[in-house]
Amino acid sequence: MKFTIYHNPRCSKSRCALNWLYDHQHEVDVIDYLASPLTVNDLKSLAAQLNQAPSQWIRKEEEAYKTHIQGKSVTDEELFQLMCEFPKLIQRPIVVWNGQAIVARPVELLIDAVNNAD
Repeated sequence: MKFTIYHNPRCSKSRCALNWLYDHQHEVDVIDYLASPLTVNDLKSLAAQLNQAPSQWIRKEEEAYKTHIQGKSVTDEELFQLMCEFPKLIQRPIVVWNGQAIVARPVELLIDAVNNAD
C-alpha cells in the first residue's frame, strides 16, 4: 500500500506517524506542507478524502486561528484560503491512502484505520 503523509518534521505526532509507516515498510510520499504550501484545490481534495469540513481539521491553538477565525463567521472557502496563507493552521499529520485520509493524531488512529483496511 502506498501512503502520502502531509508532514511537519518539527511535530512529534507527525514524526511518530511517519516512523510507524516506515517501520511497517509502507511506501511513503512525504509532503512537508510548510516548505511546499498546499493550494486551495489540494485542501479541497483533502477535505473530500477526510470526509470532513475544514473547520474539523484546523488547529485552533495557532495564533492565526485566534487572529483570523476565532469568534468570526468564516466560510469553508475562506478557511481554505487562510490554511493556504497560514499552513500551520492545518492539523497534522494527515495521511492519505486508497482515496481516503485520516488525521493521524494520535498514531493509533492511523494504525486502526490501516489494520481495518486490510
